[in-house]
Amino acid sequence: MAGSVFDQNLSIDAFSKATDLKKRLLFAILALFVYRIGTYIPLPGLDPVAIAELANRHLSSGGVLGMFNMFSGGALSRMTIFALNLMPYISSSIIIQLFTMVFPTLEALKKEGESGRKKISQYTKYLTIVIASVQAFAISLYLMNSQGSPVVIGGIFPLIAVPSLVCGTLFLVWLGEQITSRGVGNGSSLLIFSGIVANMPASIANIFEMGRAGALSIPSVVFIFAVAIAVILGVVFVERAQRRVTISYPQKAAMVTQNRGMENNHLPLKINSAGVMPPIFAYALLSMPLMLMSFVNETDNEMLSRIFSVFSRGGAVFSAILVAMIMLFSFFYTAIVFNPMETADNLKKAGGFVPGVRPGQATADYLDYILTRLTTVGALYMSAVCILPNLMESKFGVHFLFGGTGILIIVGVTMDTISQVYTHVLSHQYRGVLKKMEKKKK
Repeated sequence: MAGSVFDQNLSIDAFSKATDLKKRLLFAILALFVYRIGTYIPLPGLDPVAIAELANRHLSSGGVLGMFNMFSGGALSRMTIFALNLMPYISSSIIIQLFTMVFPTLEALKKEGESGRKKISQYTKYLTIVIASVQAFAISLYLMNSQGSPVVIGGIFPLIAVPSLVCGTLFLVWLGEQITSRGVGNGSSLLIFSGIVANMPASIANIFEMGRAGALSIPSVVFIFAVAIAVILGVVFVERAQRRVTISYPQKAAMVTQNRGMENNHLPLKINSAGVMPPIFAYALLSMPLMLMSFVNETDNEMLSRIFSVFSRGGAVFSAILVAMIMLFSFFYTAIVFNPMETADNLKKAGGFVPGVRPGQATADYLDYILTRLTTVGALYMSAVCILPNLMESKFGVHFLFGGTGILIIVGVTMDTISQVYTHVLSHQYRGVLKKMEKKKK
C-alpha cells in the first residue's frame, strides 16, 4: 500500500508541501548569493586595471591557474578576498587522508565514529590555515614582483593580503559546512559548482561572438556545442552506471523451500567510485610548483619561466602529468571510500555471500578484482574528459565552454543535489502517510 503511494511521488504538489525542504533550498540559495558577492570584493591596495592585464597574461590560457580561476568563479582573476577559494582546504584534506593511512593514531581516530571525525576535521582546518597562509604569502610576493606589478601600497601589501585571503578561505569552509547542515547538498561542492556555473554564460557568449566575428565557422560552433552535449550525456551515463554484484542471503527457516532457499540482493559498485575528487586532487598538487615559483621572479630565470609556462598554460607535458595524477588518485581515493576486506567481513557476519565465491578472503579478492577493473575504466574516462579542453583549444583556439573538470563537477553535484531533494520529499511523504495511518487507528 505504502509502495503504491510512493510510486506516485515527487509531484509539484508534494514538493510544495515539503516546507522543511523549501527552507533548506532558500538557505542554500542565500548562502551561494553571499559567496558570489564575496567573489567581487577586491583585496585592498591593488590597481584593478593592472590586475586585469596580469590575469589576461596568466589565466586566459587554461592550465592550473585557469582551472583554479574557474573553480573560484573568477575570484582569482579579480584578486578578491575569495581568490584562494576552497583549494587550501582541499589540499589539507588530501594530506590528512594520506596521514590517516600512514599514522596509526589518525587511523584510530577515524574508527572512533563521530567524535573521531570531528577531531580529524579540526586537524584539517588547522592545516588549512597553514596552507592558505603560505599560498596567500606566495601570491602577495608574486603580485609585488611581477612585471607591471598591480600593488600600489608598497611593502605593507602582504600584511593586508595574507589575513584577508586566509579569512576568506576559512569563511568559505564555514559557509560550506552551514550549507551541508542547514541547506541541501554538499556545501563545499555547491560553492565550487556555483563558481563554475557563473562562468557559463560568458563562455557560451564568447563562442557565439567568435562565430559572429568570423573567428570560428558556423560548423565549428555547432560542433563545439555538439561535443559539449555529448560529453555531458556521457558523464551522466558513466556516473549512473553500476556493476551489480549478486549477493545471496539465507531466508528465514520458515520460508525455506526446495530450490528457493535463498534471497538475492545486489552490491552496486560504481564505475567511478572516486567521483570528481581525483581531478581536484591532481590540480591541487599541480599548483605546488606554481606556488613555490611565486616566491621568486620567474622572468629572471629561463628554466623557471618555461616551467611556469608549462604548468600555467597547459600543453602536452601538462596533460601527461595531469592524466598520470588522475590515474593515481583514482585508485587512492577508491581505496579510501571502499574497502573490499571490510565489505567481505560484513557480508560474512550478515550471512551473505557471492554465489560461486567462498566467504572471507576469497570474496575480498573477488571484489578487489572487479573494483580494480572498474577504477581503471573510470580513471581513463575522467582523464579523457579533463584533457578534452586542451584538445579543443589546440584545434579551434577557444576554451571548451567550462572545461572537462567543470563538466564532471556540474553533473556530479547536480545529480547528488537532486538525489537529496528526492530524499527530503520522500521523507516528507513518508511522515504524511504515517500520520494518516495513526489517525485511522484512533
